[in-house]
Amino acid sequence: MRVIGIVAEFNPFHSGHEYLISEAKREVAEPRAIVMPVMSGAFCQRGIPAMLPKHIRARQALLCGADVVLELPFTFACAPSERFASGAIATLVRTGVVTDIAFGVDCEEPEILEELAGYNFDGNEEYNTTIKDAVSSGQSFPAARASAVLKVLSGKTSYSDDKISDALRSPNSILALDYLTALRRYDRNGRIKVHMIRRLGGYHGSDASGFASASDIRTRASSCKTLSQLTTGLAGTMPDASLACWLSAMSKGEFKPLDECEYLRRVLTGCDFREDTAYMTDGVAGYINNVTSALRPKDLDSSYKFYEILATRHFTVGRILRAMASSYVGQAQTTLDIQDPAYIRVLGFGREGRYCLKIINRCTKLPVIHNLSDFAEHGDNSALQTLSGLDIKATELAGDLLGLPFEYEWQTPPVML
Repeated sequence: MRVIGIVAEFNPFHSGHEYLISEAKREVAEPRAIVMPVMSGAFCQRGIPAMLPKHIRARQALLCGADVVLELPFTFACAPSERFASGAIATLVRTGVVTDIAFGVDCEEPEILEELAGYNFDGNEEYNTTIKDAVSSGQSFPAARASAVLKVLSGKTSYSDDKISDALRSPNSILALDYLTALRRYDRNGRIKVHMIRRLGGYHGSDASGFASASDIRTRASSCKTLSQLTTGLAGTMPDASLACWLSAMSKGEFKPLDECEYLRRVLTGCDFREDTAYMTDGVAGYINNVTSALRPKDLDSSYKFYEILATRHFTVGRILRAMASSYVGQAQTTLDIQDPAYIRVLGFGREGRYCLKIINRCTKLPVIHNLSDFAEHGDNSALQTLSGLDIKATELAGDLLGLPFEYEWQTPPVML
């Protein structure tokens, strides 16, 4: 049995995701290969709640080619790219059944990323200092990461500095490098085959072929006030089954659209930003307190306006938003010491996926969680209790913003198709 692992947020599931799944199956050359995404739960990497509830995003994926959908715990989902990739890859590897892993890349020569993944940057003082200085000077994180890699490896690789710089130009390539690095750590025997699929369409934009990015779809959706406008505005940007799933859930009143401004107001009025919260170190807590103390009510009329106010040469907006999300959910700085997943959480599965789950139960050493009550069976596992507590709190807080009932996390079983 071939099982293809995929890392995704599906925020929402769009045509690019469908293309990745179909291309991965084509490369594996096994028509009945199982596709198993590990998906962000209530919060996404950029530090904001997902725009759709996780069970709806899981259903979208299952309707469009996935067979089993797993949840990436909050502590890894709402994290910098290294931790995001590490937690996701570790989850897939530790199912014990994944034979292949597929992800998208933007660069023309993905072999460059494979070579770069062979170098150990952990604890490299020159590398870390270069990134920090570059971000402080106003560079984006991808650009700062590229600068640091070039400085440390210039003249030591098979590729020119220009080619390395081009390969690391986009956030998606940075993630790809982190996936490859994590695979070297968790799949030491190299038994898992990697498939790097060339992306179609831009990371933040859209293109005429229908491969709109998740960012572009979210922007379009935010301007739609009715189901009719949503249908018209998103037609052609995502698979029909994915859009139909979204529209059907909204028409039944299962959830309401996410209001990012309302989320930000709740965080700013309900949180005490402290240094012992995850990602609040290095002066981030003080910076947020200083910025927010000078905010005017109209500054929160637009999330984009607020992000512009947050922007600084010293910290990326993503770092600040992840710190704010950690404060909202209650993630302590010490939680980041937990490097590996403590369980496998099942969000949904189809007919072929049901058989795959039976094999996972035999192969994995981690608890397989289908319902929240399953967590109670592992009360002596402190890491599991810490991470699951954050997942439950994150889903509860994000669910309230999406109009979900308080008992949503307890009453919603895995999606079964």
